[in-house]
Amino acid sequence: MLAQLFLSLLVASSPASAFYLPGTAPRDYVPGEKIDVFVNTLTPMLNSKLRSLVSYDYYEPRFHFCEPEGGPVKQPESLGSILFGDRILSSPYELRMMENSTCNTLCRSVVLKDDAVFINERIKEDFGLNFIIDGLPSSERRKDSKTGEVYLDAQGFNLGDDETDPDRPALNNHYDIYIQYHARDASHFRVVGVMVYPRSVDSVSTESTGPDCFASQSLHLSETTDNSFFYTYSVSFIPSDIPWGLRWDAYLHVFDPKIHWFSLVNSLVIVGFLVFMVGMVLYRTISKDIHRYNTIDLADDVQEDYGWKLVHGEVFRMPNRPMVLSVFVGNGAHLVSICVVTLIFALFGFLSPSNRGSLATVLLICWTFFGCVGGYVSSRVYSTLGGDQWKPNLVLTAVLFPTIIFSIIGMLNLFLIGAGASGAVPFGTILAILLLWFLISIPLSVAGYFYGLRHGAFTNPVRVNPIPRQIPPKPWYLRTFQAAILGGILPFGAAFVELYFVLSSLFGNRAYYAFGFLFLTFLVVALTTATVTVLFVYFILCAEEYRWHWRSFLIGGGSAFWMFAYGVWYWASRLSLDSFTSVVLYFGYL
Repeated sequence: MLAQLFLSLLVASSPASAFYLPGTAPRDYVPGEKIDVFVNTLTPMLNSKLRSLVSYDYYEPRFHFCEPEGGPVKQPESLGSILFGDRILSSPYELRMMENSTCNTLCRSVVLKDDAVFINERIKEDFGLNFIIDGLPSSERRKDSKTGEVYLDAQGFNLGDDETDPDRPALNNHYDIYIQYHARDASHFRVVGVMVYPRSVDSVSTESTGPDCFASQSLHLSETTDNSFFYTYSVSFIPSDIPWGLRWDAYLHVFDPKIHWFSLVNSLVIVGFLVFMVGMVLYRTISKDIHRYNTIDLADDVQEDYGWKLVHGEVFRMPNRPMVLSVFVGNGAHLVSICVVTLIFALFGFLSPSNRGSLATVLLICWTFFGCVGGYVSSRVYSTLGGDQWKPNLVLTAVLFPTIIFSIIGMLNLFLIGAGASGAVPFGTILAILLLWFLISIPLSVAGYFYGLRHGAFTNPVRVNPIPRQIPPKPWYLRTFQAAILGGILPFGAAFVELYFVLSSLFGNRAYYAFGFLFLTFLVVALTTATVTVLFVYFILCAEEYRWHWRSFLIGGGSAFWMFAYGVWYWASRLSLDSFTSVVLYFGYL
């Protein structure tokens, strides 16, 4: 059974998409049938460096994009999709199955000189457009320079080009749309790929009232006068042997799989060594000593010669601020349960990329329903630490962390609103999350808390001395914050390679699909954190420092310091955020 489980994890970690479960039913088109084209928000693209974290609605008035007759129609979206900034709307593009066309006129647009400044700035920030056709994102075919694999980059396509002349960026106003189709029979076809290649064309001709899509001149928006030009597009249908069920394979590209494997193997070696050390310590010293101490009458003046054995009667003494510690531990158990369930769903392909926002939706649902886990753990830990004020502990367990997080995200949302970004969470979505919190999460947290009270405290294996011992001076590396920073190095080292890809996905608008690697990395980090914490606590007790509770919590969370430091390095090396709003958003979310 263990061998089968390990083999399944290895298969899921590979770049293949064997576990992909389509989230929508396939649609068959007949020749001439309309194919809907939806538009999403304009997002900054991660090319050489990311220059902004603010996204814009496609129909932001300053862009002057062509609108459908009667105005754009908002498409239904999941809660997670809205939280991640999707704003999907209808468009005026006319695509019909198996009908190629060239130089279709979308509309004639007039851009004022002030709006031209805004558009040129967005071009310099590498903003990209995002189309959605039959559930597939618009993409460009690219080749991985390291593996040679051809894949479809789903970041979208550029709003314009500033590489040729940085002082005069060119606006892409013509789109060559290529639709890959798979023929089921002579009259039924399925869309299996979407590619869009933009061009900048100064298509206004003095000799004709229509556009010239093959003009050699690029379109440069003037910032001193108003601009008038055409938006045009061409459509080509390309046959493909890819079946509909495998159409996402070209999008599910894992960059540098060898780096993933190298990092994972290196982490497994580290964690194997740590587990061996901790196992030897527990087996050879602690387990047999605990049994012996329980048989000793504490009234006798029995003391050992060295180490942690001197404080065996102090280790379960009540720590400082037991209520806050129990709330932290309970919410930590809540978060861990969310991560485990979500990663298992993602690992086996249930969070299909065709269901936009499914990952965030599942995270939110798990957070709502797993409040009982936080309440249960907090209740039992608080009882074990000797606390007796259960009512304040219950309230803090249910509301402390969500209140802090909602306050921070609310502040960041104000920055998004001030910048006119489409990523600002609408009031209706905020209200829905608050209702989930108050009507489901808090009642479940209360139920879990009372269930924990019924089970009572965990049984301590060693009795507590009536009089506390004096604590001798300890080495600098065993002090609270120094130990936390040192203890966080190994857990962070086990995850920093995967963290790079996660940050690129969160801030660089790149889809993340290596959930097999992420799940294995999560297990390695959890095991590394546990073993490092046990080792440091053992060293602390050997130094006759019995106040280990808060130290164990902070040592386990010490990797957060290194993660934030890594985020600062990522900001300095991979990002070039020019606006104050983008900097605040990055460090706020980090």
